[in-house]
Amino acid sequence: MSNTTVAPSEVARCVHENDTKDLFVLDVRNKDDYDEWQIPGSMNIPIYDELLEYDYSTLETQLEELPEDEEIAVVCVGGITSARAAEFLREHGFDAKSIDGGMNGWGRVHRQYEVEDVDGVVQILRPGTGCVSYLVYDDGEAIVVDPSQYIDQYLNAADERGLEIIGVADTHAHADHVSGARQLSGELDVPYYLHEGDAGDLEMITALEEGETLTVGERQLDLIYTPGHTPGSVSFQFGDALLSGDTLFLRSVGRPDLEDSAEVAVREAADQLFDSLSRLTNLDDDSIVLPGHFSDEEIRPLATRLGKLREETTNELLSYVEDGNETAFIETIVESLADEPANYNEIKQINWGKEQPSGDAETLELGPNNCAAN
Repeated sequence: MSNTTVAPSEVARCVHENDTKDLFVLDVRNKDDYDEWQIPGSMNIPIYDELLEYDYSTLETQLEELPEDEEIAVVCVGGITSARAAEFLREHGFDAKSIDGGMNGWGRVHRQYEVEDVDGVVQILRPGTGCVSYLVYDDGEAIVVDPSQYIDQYLNAADERGLEIIGVADTHAHADHVSGARQLSGELDVPYYLHEGDAGDLEMITALEEGETLTVGERQLDLIYTPGHTPGSVSFQFGDALLSGDTLFLRSVGRPDLEDSAEVAVREAADQLFDSLSRLTNLDDDSIVLPGHFSDEEIRPLATRLGKLREETTNELLSYVEDGNETAFIETIVESLADEPANYNEIKQINWGKEQPSGDAETLELGPNNCAAN
């Protein structure tokens, strides 16, 4: 990076390691865009259209609201108008830089975490989109679970640890991001594991079945069939780790309406989801839940023991499962579904093999995470 820009990965490090005391994030996008999706802790001055015309009048009136003793990281959509704003601020004595690539760059950041108390699991988290993927490994071998389309992240993570990737798996056909599983599988000539219920038109897959076990080094990656979010959703057990995909999150569960939004179909899928969650909650309390998504949880890595998750009251839908109250579970889901993930139909078509990724595959998945049921 130059002395006028800051890498989005550095911003992510500061934001998610609570190291923001000397970093102030200023978002200059329009208010609607900011309200939909923003960097945590940022401030919005909606002057995007003005900056396109090199109009700094509103920014000038806001200078007293900006800190003089902190570095200011300015963000827009792609890094153009933020660069103009940062230059203007520098001319007025501020230590200001533009976030390289803007929110587009923010959405592409990946961060690695070794999971405490779990041997052989690397969590790879995208703070800008809420997507989480995993590298599970043992004895020099690894399987990648739920990779993003940025496959170098996984190749590099494996290389750093001296691992050979022997397989790639998706817990389901994703609706919020373009899967990198096919590309990674093809580049390495290793199996792509996916349940046939989510295979769509894909041909080059190794179909997962109920009770199947994948070997990683000297250990086993055990499949648990957990339909509901999608017909072919699965979870994986790897020792004490439970990779719960989009079936179980820390504060919610996976929404069951992205395959078919008709109410009768949603109720049927929610019924399946209730049964799947019942299976997961019967696992050992010491199991460490590693979900496929997060919203604004601040813990890193994103992990909670199942027993603690069951005891807490932060996951309302899971509490209904614990109480055996299927009616309340289904009614709450039907009544509280949020907006669908952006471009989810197009993304699903790509992940089903019905369409090929185009040049805008990267921008399709940018935006907030809306995969939770409530």
